[in-house]
Amino acid sequence: MTFDIDGINDITIDVLKELGNIGSGNAATALANMISKKIDMDVPQVKILNFKDIPKILGGEETPVIGIYFEMSGEIVGNIMFVLSLESGKNLTNILLNKENNSNNSIELSEMDISALSEIGNILASSYINSLSALTGLKLTISVPSLATDMAGAILSVPAIQYGYIADHVLFIETQFQEGDKKVNGNLFMIPEINSFKKLLRSLGVC
Repeated sequence: MTFDIDGINDITIDVLKELGNIGSGNAATALANMISKKIDMDVPQVKILNFKDIPKILGGEETPVIGIYFEMSGEIVGNIMFVLSLESGKNLTNILLNKENNSNNSIELSEMDISALSEIGNILASSYINSLSALTGLKLTISVPSLATDMAGAILSVPAIQYGYIADHVLFIETQFQEGDKKVNGNLFMIPEINSFKKLLRSLGVC
């Protein structure tokens, strides 16, 4: 039996939005504690998408982005991607490293920036995984982060190549963080294997 994305109802989306709210709130709190500053967070947008629709969300296949990857294991198997525009990635490192936004619009990432982004990606992914585990009772773990900077099409090809058995459907959580004039638009994609997606929905009581 194939997974029917059109069969997803409003109740399912409401439950997944609660996951997004809890995960984003935990991530914002963890980030605020790290830098000892207030982090504002918008209500996250949560959707179930076809994988092929992700490039449009990221601005097109040729848009340069930062991708942070995690392998998801345990009772749900799959992949997690946290994808940022170069501008948001730089803003996020500036927040973490307490730096001002660069007036010359440089978006090159230093080794320190890459390390900081990997750490933040790990905090964000862990926040969502822990929230998902608490809501479902499923035991879940994620791998250490792997970061790449490339065009969106190339970034998205990595899970497709590495995880050829992954389903065509993605849980998308868009979150906006802000500290002062530094704004971060983050796109988290959870890409479970098809049977894991069904198990996830069943565990949430919506399938």
